[in-house]
Amino acid sequence: MLTTILAAGAAPAEGANPYGFWEALQQGGVIAWTVFFILAFMSIVSFYIMFTKLFEQQKVMNQAKRVREGFWNAGSLREGAAKLDKNSAYRQIVDDGLMAQEQHKQLTDPVEAHDWLHGSLARSEATINSKLGGGLAFLATVGSVAPFVGLFGTVIGIYRALIKIGAAGQASIDAVAGPVGEALIMTALGLAVAVPAVLAYNWLQRRNKSIAEDLSAFSNDVLGNLASNGQVRPTSLRSGAKPIVAKPAVATTTAGQTGGVPRT
Repeated sequence: MLTTILAAGAAPAEGANPYGFWEALQQGGVIAWTVFFILAFMSIVSFYIMFTKLFEQQKVMNQAKRVREGFWNAGSLREGAAKLDKNSAYRQIVDDGLMAQEQHKQLTDPVEAHDWLHGSLARSEATINSKLGGGLAFLATVGSVAPFVGLFGTVIGIYRALIKIGAAGQASIDAVAGPVGEALIMTALGLAVAVPAVLAYNWLQRRNKSIAEDLSAFSNDVLGNLASNGQVRPTSLRSGAKPIVAKPAVATTTAGQTGGVPRT
C-alpha cells in the first residue's frame, strides 16, 4: 500500500516537461539566471515609470482644465493663482512670473522688462518639463538594450548546445533541446521587455509634448498680462469676463507679513 502511494506521488515528477521555462533556466546555470534577473529588473522598473508618469501627466492635465474653467475670470493674477492647487504646475508659472516682476525693479543693471519676464517664465516651463520627462531616458535605454541582453543569453545557449553536440559526438534531440530552448526563451524575454518600454516611451513623450504646448500657451498669456498691466488677456476668454488687472509689485503688509505668494 505504501509502495503504491509513493509511486503515485512520483508519477507527476516523472511525467513533468524537462524542457519547460524553469527547467531551461536551471540548465543554463548562472549566466541564464543573471540574464533573467536583469530583464526582470528592467521590466519592473519600466512599468513603474510608466504608471507614475501617467499619474503625473494626468494630474497636470486636470490642472489645465481648472485653469481653462475660471483662472482668467479672477480679479488679478494672485487671485487666480490662489484658486489653483499649491503644487500646481500652472500656479508655479504664475508665481514665478509675479516674482520676476518684483525682482526686475530691484535690478541695478537695466534690463528690458519683457526679456526678464520671458526668461523667468521660460525657465519655469523648462523646470516643469524636465520633471515630467524624468525617467523616460530609462525607458528608451531599456527599449534599445533589452534585446541585446536577451541576445547575449541566446548566444550562450547556442554555445552550450554546440558544446553538448561536440561532447556527444552526434546532434541528438536530447543533447540540444535544453540549451536551444533556453536560447529561444532569452530572445523572447528580451523582446517582451523591450517592446512595452518603447511603446510607453513614445506614448509618454507624445503626452509630454501636448502638456508642454499647453504650458507654453499659458506662459505666453501670463507674460502678455504682466507686460500690459492686465490689459491683455487670452482671446479664448469670454467677451463678458472681467480682465485681470495686475496688482503692484510690492503688496501691502498685514500683521508684519508681506502679501507675496510663496514659491512652490
